[in-house]
Amino acid sequence: MTIDIHPTARVSPMADIEDSVRGTRITIGDHSVIDSFVKFKPAGGLGDVRVGSRVTINSNCTLYTGNGIQIGNDVAIAANCVFAPTNHEFADAGALIRDQGFRPSKGGIVIEDDVWIGAGCVILDGAHIRKGAVIGAMSLVRGEVPAYEIAAGNPLVKVGQRS
Repeated sequence: MTIDIHPTARVSPMADIEDSVRGTRITIGDHSVIDSFVKFKPAGGLGDVRVGSRVTINSNCTLYTGNGIQIGNDVAIAANCVFAPTNHEFADAGALIRDQGFRPSKGGIVIEDDVWIGAGCVILDGAHIRKGAVIGAMSLVRGEVPAYEIAAGNPLVKVGQRS
């Protein structure tokens, strides 16, 4: 089994954590909460997903394993977010996209400690959200967000700073 859930974590019986057939590991830390209709999907790569301690992932979030997701401690993730640490290859117009596989990794997704991600965000391969940052609802994150920055939108822009 490649799924490791700490005994103090609370995972809704309506969450869907798919086991990997290729060895991808999914780890959920102590006192974390995985709400109903959260989906963990091993797809698009061999990366592991590590959810730290005291993390809350609210309803209807989808986390693809892809090139890996690292979520630190004390992170709050609102409903309806998508974490996609992988990208389809599509360059060859003479081949079906589904037959072209995946693009090289941009490093997966890293979310450091004490981060809040608002509802409906999309976090892509190569995103690195530093400690204490806040991501506004319905935002797209593709690169680095500095520590304690408040960022929102598509394209993502700084809208404030935690003090």
